[in-house]
Amino acid sequence: MPVSSSTPKDARDIIAEHLNAGAATIQGMLAECLDDLLAAADRWITTLSQGNKLLFCGNGGSAADAQHLAAELMGRFMGERHPLPAIALTTDTSFLTAWSNDVAFELVFARQVEGLGRPGDTLVAISTSGNSPNVLRAVEQAQRQEMNIVSFTGQSGGQLGHLSRPDDVLIRIPSSDTQHVQEGHITAGHVLCALVENALRSGTA
Repeated sequence: MPVSSSTPKDARDIIAEHLNAGAATIQGMLAECLDDLLAAADRWITTLSQGNKLLFCGNGGSAADAQHLAAELMGRFMGERHPLPAIALTTDTSFLTAWSNDVAFELVFARQVEGLGRPGDTLVAISTSGNSPNVLRAVEQAQRQEMNIVSFTGQSGGQLGHLSRPDDVLIRIPSSDTQHVQEGHITAGHVLCALVENALRSGTA
């Protein structure tokens, strides 16, 4: 492996830089994302209280977040409760590989939204760039089916920002660094899970 000519950083400096940048992103969410988090929580709570479901999609780390958050809702987050209908569209490997191979990876989430989504359901679209083609196509399909949309992106919002309708919710993490955007996404998701469970405890969901 070639050796870099630059001087390596001290491990403590790397730790401090990462944690400080991550903390700044999370703190920035308090200033910039509070209203959108409240709106997203209201959307999730309304969806679930009306007997509808949440569908999650994303690629790579965002796929992991989709599965993580769907699991928190179907299982439990902080307390005992009944399961909540949440499905990650990233887990059916037979469908994912068949449709990607035979038709188009770009449509792999849209096809599932078409088959599983109903009016009143909510699609949770996760993309650090806001430009993932298969996530964009899923959002377009969900809009055609009169579903709600909650999107998680980075600071720019990307094409997802342009696709968002006035009644859709767009949570833009205040960072352009992928790793810190992803940290913001899972933090936002955990906040929403906590708000859902709080609504269940108060009887408003």
